[in-house]
Amino acid sequence: MAVNHSEVKTAAVKSSHRPLILTACMLSMFMAAVEVTIVATAMPTIIGDLGGFSLLGWVFAVYLLTQAITVPVYGRLADLYGCRKMFFIGTTLFLLGSVLCGFAPSLGWMIGFRALQGLGAGAITPVATTLIANVYGPQERAKAQGYLSSVWGVSAIVGPLMGAFIVSHFSWAVVFWVNVPIGLVAMMILVKYLPPDGQRKPHTLDLAGTGYLTLSVAALLLALLQAEELGYLALALVALSICSAWLLVRQERKTPEPLFPLALWQNKVIIAGNVGGVIIGATMMGISAFLPTYVQGVLGGTPLQAGTTLALMSIGWPLASMFSSRLMQATSYRMTAVTGGLLLAGGSLALLVLSPSSGLWMARLAAFSIGAGMGLCNTTFIVSVQNSVEPAIRGIATASTLFTRMLGSAMGTALLGATLNLNLQYRLPQVSDPVQQLMDKATRGTLESSQLNMLTDSVAASLHWVFVVSAVISVLAVAAGLLIPSGDRPHSEPQREN
Repeated sequence: MAVNHSEVKTAAVKSSHRPLILTACMLSMFMAAVEVTIVATAMPTIIGDLGGFSLLGWVFAVYLLTQAITVPVYGRLADLYGCRKMFFIGTTLFLLGSVLCGFAPSLGWMIGFRALQGLGAGAITPVATTLIANVYGPQERAKAQGYLSSVWGVSAIVGPLMGAFIVSHFSWAVVFWVNVPIGLVAMMILVKYLPPDGQRKPHTLDLAGTGYLTLSVAALLLALLQAEELGYLALALVALSICSAWLLVRQERKTPEPLFPLALWQNKVIIAGNVGGVIIGATMMGISAFLPTYVQGVLGGTPLQAGTTLALMSIGWPLASMFSSRLMQATSYRMTAVTGGLLLAGGSLALLVLSPSSGLWMARLAAFSIGAGMGLCNTTFIVSVQNSVEPAIRGIATASTLFTRMLGSAMGTALLGATLNLNLQYRLPQVSDPVQQLMDKATRGTLESSQLNMLTDSVAASLHWVFVVSAVISVLAVAAGLLIPSGDRPHSEPQREN
């Protein structure tokens, strides 16, 4: 019987080395995950030094854009050429971009270097997640992926704190350079303890499919992220994205080595994971982007109160992620995902009872519930997908789930942002930037009582409809969990030592 090289590599890793490899992957995931939050905290200082405020949005958009585009490509490359190679290539690109960002002479140059960072980050998350699946067997995989998934919650707390500390005591360039030692440590651990990729037969990368994918994703994300600036041009980009997606599907049906193998379209578990990825990505934006606005703008809270409220989501995520392995083994993938979906829906529905007179406790309870739901859903979808496919396509299967979550985040941001803007235009057509007036303490203090109450009520009502849309999306997470075949759970697999 032919033995897949991924299985050979798994067997060749000593059990005593697996925790070290997991640590290296967690370090690399932290490095990529913390990049957005740590840079966001430092951007006012960077803008003050480099100027170019009009380009601010692109500092974040270009990173997310290049990362999202390359996630499925790296996932497939990991299947064809090995996770070890792709991890080192991606991490090297990311660290190179990080170093160059610290030396950027202008915001234009920084945007270019951030694109390079994103090209590297596109490899780190899917390849590290796939690598852990190759090193751990199905039963241990759930626990290991729970630890890996918890990194996202931890980075959301640590990133802003780290960024604030760095810009207060050091040059803003250190915000980018702090990742370099983390990445180098992760690479050194894997050089020492992860065996080289096995010999593989020659492959031909589906270049046409890769091109269609890149065009489709780039056009869609640009339309979503820059909809307000682009106006009707955004509709043309959506049309271009749809046409490119159609060409991609046609290409995948006829090429001998497709970017997306046919098995991905036929596997019910992968379909559930991809649908779930879109939903949890979109749901997450409802709280990440708009709950702090409610706390500060409507409830009159401080930035610290808004931050601690959102931090409860980041605390619930890792706690639930680490608990998910036990729940999966005790029940099933479906039950764990549905439980996560119910927590997501419950937290999102709790946001609907918020009012200008309510306290912070309900907002914080909702944030924790949503974070716990994220932890259960995200880990369950990834583990179920990885355990349902052959090792030869594990990379692209994992990457597809991560990619759909990123796509869902972009779609959720666009949809919920449009919901807020339409409501504000309907309720406050003559008021310029009412949310900013409420969130700026100096401006808020100058408002008359009647005017303050009118703005507060109108913004609260507008955000209420944002939470309504977010709650509707979150309920679909339960439906995504129900798509997983009943009875499936992590099964045992013998682990051999070298």
